Amino acid sequence: MEGGKDCSNGRENGTGSGNGRPPNPLAASYRQSFSGDHNDLVPCKKSLVRHPSLMRTRMSDVSIEPITAAEYFESGFFPIIRSGAWADIGFRSSMEDVYVCVDNFAHDYGLENLSGGPNAFYGVFDGHGGKHAADYACCHLLRIILEDEDFPHEIEKVISSAFLQTDAAFAKACSLDADLASGTTALAAIVMGRFLVVANAGDCRAVLCRRGKAIEMSRDHKPVCAKERKRIEASGGYVYDGYLNGQLNVARALGDWPMEGMKTMGSDNGLGPLSAEPELMTTNLTEEDEFLIIGCDGIWDVFRSQNAVDFARRRLQEHNDPSLCSKDLVDEALKRKSGDNLAAIVVCFRPQPPPNLVTPRPRVQRSFSAEGLRELQSFLDSLGEQGGDGNCP
Repeated sequence: MEGGKDCSNGRENGTGSGNGRPPNPLAASYRQSFSGDHNDLVPCKKSLVRHPSLMRTRMSDVSIEPITAAEYFESGFFPIIRSGAWADIGFRSSMEDVYVCVDNFAHDYGLENLSGGPNAFYGVFDGHGGKHAADYACCHLLRIILEDEDFPHEIEKVISSAFLQTDAAFAKACSLDADLASGTTALAAIVMGRFLVVANAGDCRAVLCRRGKAIEMSRDHKPVCAKERKRIEASGGYVYDGYLNGQLNVARALGDWPMEGMKTMGSDNGLGPLSAEPELMTTNLTEEDEFLIIGCDGIWDVFRSQNAVDFARRRLQEHNDPSLCSKDLVDEALKRKSGDNLAAIVVCFRPQPPPNLVTPRPRVQRSFSAEGLRELQSFLDSLGEQGGDGNCP
């Protein structure tokens, strides 16, 4: 199947956690796209500069502080990570979606200090104007996160900074080779113990299934959204016919540096109407959390969040295979005539399939109206009178 390779390891579609240790995340696909002089473009650590409107970004309604190691072990709940992914070119002429699945990055990157629970990284990158930006972000974002001196203690700040560093490094690559010019939306999810953090820039989406209920762990960044439009206009941009500066249908993305009026060249963090800064949402996983779906906008063009959760839940109850479930989602999106490239990741948090949900039948309370009571009383009285007449001597 076309376009079905995982940037992190070069495997074909059907990537799953049951196939052994993933190879080195710096895949051959990256080496082919960014060879020669581009290999020394290692992003330096930069301070995090936020647009004023982004500083007021609220976390998810389910956002809470990370738990301690002691609380993790005492809780009795241990997420058992299983994942699978699938991608398809769809009805497009080229494939610009890539994904990465790393179920145990402490093991894969030799981080011996990270122990005592799951540590996993997942990402979906939906490219536009070419695939180079998506490949670059896919192959570098996790490395930049793990190399930050503040990881894992300030994980949210580290992830936000990593998005901006990746964007700045790709800008440097584009300045050396104009053929790399392109852009990508990006959504990354990290599981540390029971702590889940999702970072999103663009219109990919992550949805958590919590006992059958869809919990959206990201917000689509469309130019028409009131909050994004306000930020765009405050940064000197405009929205025309639903498009940022009349050119892009997303309000946040990595890359797109050569596009006029989108980002300020020479600015470390690309301040401008098009922002690379992600919006973060977090939660602590519990025994009620069953799985996470991550997908590009081609999936969500034809699935509502709850619809996708219901669909995936039924499939997992049938075969309990996250790889096959991700393929089921992509195949169903094709049946529903999604017109975009397609990529989906399913991350399960338990070894068992989702349980059947028993919904208690509501008790129906019946009552009489005042008029009904009067009619009933009148009827009973008439029966009494008839009975009395029958007993007369």
